[in-house]
Amino acid sequence: MGLMKIFSGSEILAQALQSKIEEVGVETVVKNNIQAARMSGFGGLGQAVEVFIYERDFGKVHQVIEDFKMGG
Repeated sequence: MGLMKIFSGSEILAQALQSKIEEVGVETVVKNNIQAARMSGFGGLGQAVEVFIYERDFGKVHQVIEDFKMGG
């Protein structure tokens, strides 16, 4: 099983979702294209932070993701 993207957006929202998911014991992988662009000498992109989880963990965090999308 591989990784699946569950979020793409701002760095602040990505960190908030990552924290909620890790509270239930699921590992996340974050790809921060803003930092990568900055390190390369380019400007940052507004919606450039992505959060991934392993596909096998989706059932454990599905409700957390839905609550987060609804603003909870």
